[in-house]
Amino acid sequence: MAVLPMKRVFITALRKDRKAILETMQRLGTVQLTKPTLKELTGSGEDDGVFKKLDTVSAKTTFEKNASLAESALEILDQTVPPKGDGLLGMFNGRTQLSVDQYREMAGKRDKIMDMVYKLCSLSKQKAEAEGEIPKLLTEAEQLKPWLSFDLPLNFKGTKNTVAFIGSLPDMYTLDSLYKAFGEKAPTAKAVDISIISADDTQTCICVIAHKNDAEKTEEGLRSLGFARPSLPGVVPTEELSIIDKNLAEAKGRISSLTAEITKFADKREDIRFIIDYFTMRADKYGVIADLYESKRVFFVTGYIAERDTARLDSEITGKYDCVVEYSDPAPDERVPVVLSNNPYSAPVQGVVENYALPGPGEIDPTFLASIFYYCLFGMMLGDAGYGLLITLGTLFILIKCKNTMEDSMKKTMQLFFGCGVSTTFWGIMFGSFFGNAVATVATTFFGSSLAFKPVWFDPTTEPIKMLGFSFIIGILHLFTGLGAKGYTCIRQGRIKDFLYDVVFWFLFVGSLLVVLVSTDMIKSMFSLDLTIPAPVVSISTWIAIASGVGILLTGGRESRNPVKRLMKGAYAVYGISSWLSDLLSYSRLLALGLATGIIASVFNQLGSMGGNSPLGAIMFILVFLVGQVLNLFINALGAYVHTNRLEYVEFFGKFYDGGGLEFHPFKENTKYYRVK
Repeated sequence: MAVLPMKRVFITALRKDRKAILETMQRLGTVQLTKPTLKELTGSGEDDGVFKKLDTVSAKTTFEKNASLAESALEILDQTVPPKGDGLLGMFNGRTQLSVDQYREMAGKRDKIMDMVYKLCSLSKQKAEAEGEIPKLLTEAEQLKPWLSFDLPLNFKGTKNTVAFIGSLPDMYTLDSLYKAFGEKAPTAKAVDISIISADDTQTCICVIAHKNDAEKTEEGLRSLGFARPSLPGVVPTEELSIIDKNLAEAKGRISSLTAEITKFADKREDIRFIIDYFTMRADKYGVIADLYESKRVFFVTGYIAERDTARLDSEITGKYDCVVEYSDPAPDERVPVVLSNNPYSAPVQGVVENYALPGPGEIDPTFLASIFYYCLFGMMLGDAGYGLLITLGTLFILIKCKNTMEDSMKKTMQLFFGCGVSTTFWGIMFGSFFGNAVATVATTFFGSSLAFKPVWFDPTTEPIKMLGFSFIIGILHLFTGLGAKGYTCIRQGRIKDFLYDVVFWFLFVGSLLVVLVSTDMIKSMFSLDLTIPAPVVSISTWIAIASGVGILLTGGRESRNPVKRLMKGAYAVYGISSWLSDLLSYSRLLALGLATGIIASVFNQLGSMGGNSPLGAIMFILVFLVGQVLNLFINALGAYVHTNRLEYVEFFGKFYDGGGLEFHPFKENTKYYRVK
């Protein structure tokens, strides 16, 4: 377990090598760049006009725009020609690796690829325009439907002696009801002929011919009925529908043609993915350049690097370019980014720690201590050998099958669950659970046998109190390990008094109280303990508890100068024993989740066996077994993961770990599809 020592790095190189050096650093991903100051360059901090920063806003914006266009082109291609899936294992494959030569070869085709991107975006725009015409044409066709039996233009105004009113009325009318309604509204209009073109529940389309002498009265009567002229072209409806059908066919033809044109680029998908990453990296690089100072012939880079990576940076930079690389130790009070390094056993748990918080200044890396208990706690909560074997074999298969393509973060996740699977298998064997009581159920139901998967140690479903006691023992070890880590940190930082007051006193206080508690008849009866603690030991433990309690009372508020406040804070510190009790009770979840896994699995087995010893019963058992066990595995594995993290974060870290360290953000390839070796 280690927080890697960090170095400040200062690089001075020729300006002509800037592009190559920054690209090399980006591929290495080992340096977190900082903004150099004039004081670092000149010693005085005064601007003498020699050093300046390059304005890269325009170039960076262009690269980001190109990457965005390429993303759009890829989305267009994926929607038109969906990519073939890589199967279930595809989700574990990481970015495709490229050598530097392959990268340069593909980068040389960037202009051609961008031409293809522009072409795809243009084709998509044309296709969208054609697709946008179709709803409009269909709407016009729908509006024409009520008028298709009308063989005059819809803007027909009448003849020399007549006036035509072509339009619609709200609601549905028959010819008789329409004449009647019109007569009531225009009783003096006599020379009027009304024809109904079509009618439905929402409207009635009509053509009214009136003598010019009655035109005004007719129009007033129709308006009072809600008359409205059609918002359609002034052509014969059937002729207009023919034009619409022709335009629809043309639009669909354009869509089909454009789709076919887009499909031709299906084999260029990887080129587009590359160009997305290419311009993303260039945008990141130009974002960095904007913060660097340079003169006419040289440029400068400052940042942080882990001490272990300095040799690698030297070999890649100083061995190939004319430059000077200097390393220095950060100032004692300087906040530096944190990089963790752990052995293969603990490294998978590192992500769990990082998700909580990185170690603050002077703190230890808790990954190793957390890993000692993490696998154990997860395994006890799931506690089934069958489930453990599935997790172990599944993660092992993925790790072997995708070892060359998997990203480091995904690999660590798989390694974490591999370790959890091994632990689950172990505790399942110890507790006698293999898919619940599947062995006994199958043997009894289908073979009339008494064969069973017996526990090596004990069965928690029949001896829950024993399991509860064992859970508390694990909890005590976990909490005391956390308190011990606090003591180690105090000694490491030279805080000897804090070690005595906040660690030794609490070890003695809690430890002696536990001895006294275990000696009571109530605890012996509850946990069936055949244990006799000599009276002198109990008496000594009692006095140690009193003495350490008094020590906590007197020192718990030592930061206060006021004696009254000091005693009150000390009394509150002694009251902290209640938090130890609640923390210890939290470990009862080991019993609860372990029992839940085994009992639910056994219930599914019992349900499946209700079909009896018959072919139909066997089929029923298999179906219920598969569905039930898979559901139980996912639900309880999720519960084990969540509650294991909870015990680590709250109960364990709460005893010694504050966090607050700065995350290390190296200048690297922030790409989606490719990574350059």
